[in-house]
Amino acid sequence: MTATPGLWPLVGEGEAETAVWCYDNRVPGPEIRVRQGEPVRIVVENKLDEATTVHWHGIRLPNAMDGVPGLTQPPIKPGEKFVYAFTPPDAGTFWYHPHADSLRQLGRGLAGALIVEEPETIPVDRDILWMIADWRLKPDAQIAGGFGNAMEAAMSGRVGNTVTLNGAVSNGVAVHAGERIRLRLVNSALARIMALRFEGHRPAVIAIDGQPCETHEPVGGRILLGPAMRVDILIDMRGEPGRRYRVVDDFYDGLAYWLTELAYDSNPPLRKHSSDAPLSLPRNPLPEPNLDTAEHHVLKLQGGMMGGNGMMGMGMMGVGMSHGAIWAINGMSMTGDGQADMPPLLTLQRGRSYRLTIRNDTAWWHPMHLHGHSFRVLRRNGKAVPHHQWADTVLVSPHEAVDIAFVADNPGDWMFHCHITDHQASGLMVVLRVT
Repeated sequence: MTATPGLWPLVGEGEAETAVWCYDNRVPGPEIRVRQGEPVRIVVENKLDEATTVHWHGIRLPNAMDGVPGLTQPPIKPGEKFVYAFTPPDAGTFWYHPHADSLRQLGRGLAGALIVEEPETIPVDRDILWMIADWRLKPDAQIAGGFGNAMEAAMSGRVGNTVTLNGAVSNGVAVHAGERIRLRLVNSALARIMALRFEGHRPAVIAIDGQPCETHEPVGGRILLGPAMRVDILIDMRGEPGRRYRVVDDFYDGLAYWLTELAYDSNPPLRKHSSDAPLSLPRNPLPEPNLDTAEHHVLKLQGGMMGGNGMMGMGMMGVGMSHGAIWAINGMSMTGDGQADMPPLLTLQRGRSYRLTIRNDTAWWHPMHLHGHSFRVLRRNGKAVPHHQWADTVLVSPHEAVDIAFVADNPGDWMFHCHITDHQASGLMVVLRVT
């Protein structure tokens, strides 16, 4: 796989092509499908004019394959190659992206999906990927500059003005009445949080961040997706042949838009009666944390505008990310891509269970991602989270406290950071060490 500059028709065929950075000359990068428990070897060549890496987001892999420059591997310099080799233990929907100059490299298009298929075929009519990305484009369809704006970084991050589905603005997705679809949703945006509603349909969530959960309908029918999060849903296509049904993102008040439409062909339904049998996925081999003996730590997210702790006061408005931190976790900040000599915030004993309370003391949302592990999401503000949900990225709303638990079974230095990329680059990132 090659990281390279390229051109891609983001806004549609016949329109101006956008200058992007991409994998194998396409946006998103190639959809890589592998099998659970089978070895994977991917050679990444860098044809950019700056160093890069690839992070295999959500995969529980060896630390040396995690793609964090300086911390887990040397950066891949221009003209060089790096071999990533690992055996994915979990089936599910994962993705890949750089962890070097993340804000610009991801924001210019470097992202793709890595799907680990179950050993047994799942009984659906189609298995479809929707990789959703968010871009800030100028009127000529070119990507606007201004990456790393300190004011944006202190608030909601770089939210764009154009949303694409699988690399293009979507006018519709062809569907057939009566079919059952497994739809894999991936939010690869820098900062845009999404809440998707499927008009006229009742999607059922079957996996979160690649990890199976109890099959359930989302609260209010809206599927909440922070940056880097994935949700697998099951949809029975019960619409009328020939009709179109909108998929609407209405997360931001007053700024709802439709992402695409489910466009039914005019053929009669595939089957007379759609199946009401709930589909559930086989569990992955995740170690269950022992909540009775788990060691507890509180991680306080701090900083940003209106944070109340003075970290981002008016005196810092002109400070660029490379010169100062805007965010912190328990008073500790790692900026940019991270530093190899950064002391760990926590040192965890290998094989031990841990319960972390992520307390958001800021006025902004944060999708918090832990490398190398998946974790149980236990409680939000003391209230139990249903459906036995696991994740690797948990969306924490302003002033909310979320309890997670996991077994620290993967040795190494692992990043824990916000996946609103501006927040990560400006300090909302630390190291957790497993020894």
